[in-house]
Amino acid sequence: MSSSDRIEVSIDLGTWNPMDEDMVSLDPIAFHSGGVGEPYKECIDFYQRRIGLTDVVQTGTGQLNGIPVAIGVMDFQFMRGSMGSVVGEKITNLIEYATNEFLPLILVCSSGGACIQ
Repeated sequence: MSSSDRIEVSIDLGTWNPMDEDMVSLDPIAFHSGGVGEPYKECIDFYQRRIGLTDVVQTGTGQLNGIPVAIGVMDFQFMRGSMGSVVGEKITNLIEYATNEFLPLILVCSSGGACIQ
């Protein structure tokens, strides 16, 4: 199930308000991932085009049975849910927002783990 599908079935219809959509992974050290030495930026670009998301996690707010909530949902289809720096930043921003606004927080983790990326 994609992160968009999970969001759709988890919160009230029409209440999704995404956060940090403009955050994207950069490659300041020109990292090469995998055994074939594929440049990390090319890998990210591939999944962005294939999945239609900018990164592994979607974060935002919505309502669940009329109750405002903060929600973050990872998408395993995007690099098998690998957690890079943007994932951590987006989740941290979501947690801080939920804390400051006194909102319940829902996190759906769908990850193969933290890879070196």
